[in-house]
Amino acid sequence: MSGSPIRVEQRGPVAVWTLDRADRMNALDRETLLALGRLAREAATSESTRAIVVTGAGGKAFCAGADLKERRGMSEGEVRAQLDLYRSELGALDRCPRPVVAAINGVALGGGLELALCCDLRVAAAHALLALPETSLGIIPGAGGTQRLPRVLGEGRAKEMILLSRRLGAAEALAWGLVNRVVPAGVDVVDDAVEWLRPIADGAPVAQSAALEAIDRALDVELDLGLTLERAAYEKTLSTEDRVEALAAFAEKRKARFRGK
Repeated sequence: MSGSPIRVEQRGPVAVWTLDRADRMNALDRETLLALGRLAREAATSESTRAIVVTGAGGKAFCAGADLKERRGMSEGEVRAQLDLYRSELGALDRCPRPVVAAINGVALGGGLELALCCDLRVAAAHALLALPETSLGIIPGAGGTQRLPRVLGEGRAKEMILLSRRLGAAEALAWGLVNRVVPAGVDVVDDAVEWLRPIADGAPVAQSAALEAIDRALDVELDLGLTLERAAYEKTLSTEDRVEALAAFAEKRKARFRGK
């Protein structure tokens, strides 16, 4: 994976994938999405990998979401193509038959939280911050957040997070059930996640894959339709002046002035 935006490490039967763009808060650009999809497809048939940990480089961010610097230069058509990549490449991670754990080592915002929601389990550092702030930026979650978050939290909590752009610290995320485990301050979240996964690493991979398939198929009955509906809803935001204004305000480091147009 030389030159890849994702650094790969094998710790026995556990693969650790690190989004290696700390200078961009590990934001998801096209290259990173393609790398995630490629790795997920390879892991699906790997006999040496029993489980996967996904994390971010540095101590500040797991993933800050879409790379807005890249997004600002995109046409509406290019944004639509990027949304298709979210579905196909993150979908490959979601469908991976190996258990996948998000080791959330910092902020997980927007697409970053949606990436974590594609994982089977989530472990968070004590200083982690999780949110889907898209509606405050004139859009909606476009990488499965409107569909996967309610499946984890329930309708009411998901609406609270999305409509209010509610940010959760690690302790509150644990209380809500958004993360499975919070790592004490001073403990490396990846080391903790790998150790926590020991029952999986030492367990029966066929049974684990079968259990994942049984659980996920029950949830996926309506997910594909839900993702189609999410895409249609995102389309309503794509041509708005508010979306363009949000990108301009981000670039100019000022508060956005939304007009509802």
